[in-house]
Amino acid sequence: MTELFFKKEVYNIVGAAMEIHRVMGPGFLEPVYQETFAIELNLNSIPFSEQIRLSMEYKGHSLKHKYIPDFLCYDEIIVEIKALKKCGPIEEAQIINSIKAAKKQIGLLINFCEPSLFWKRYIN
Repeated sequence: MTELFFKKEVYNIVGAAMEIHRVMGPGFLEPVYQETFAIELNLNSIPFSEQIRLSMEYKGHSLKHKYIPDFLCYDEIIVEIKALKKCGPIEEAQIINSIKAAKKQIGLLINFCEPSLFWKRYIN
């Protein structure tokens, strides 16, 4: 049943990313996609925070280093934006570790620089 958590919210977020990919296509740098993603989230009334500092812990100790995701949507879904030829194990490990460290339930990895929009959902 875990795969159904935030189903509507994930659908909305991915829909926003698909619209960007449809309009802009692949080939831009990551900051361009981050900026257009924020615009599209606003246009779709999707609640989000951008580049916020999330606390991390190690064995009950707060770390000085904070995790800064590209976006936090609906206060629970971490979204990492990429503009790479292809996402690989490093990017997947990053999002998996990010949702664990930030104690969030869902992470989305979205890559705009593939011919078709790449997105994948990760569950903590």
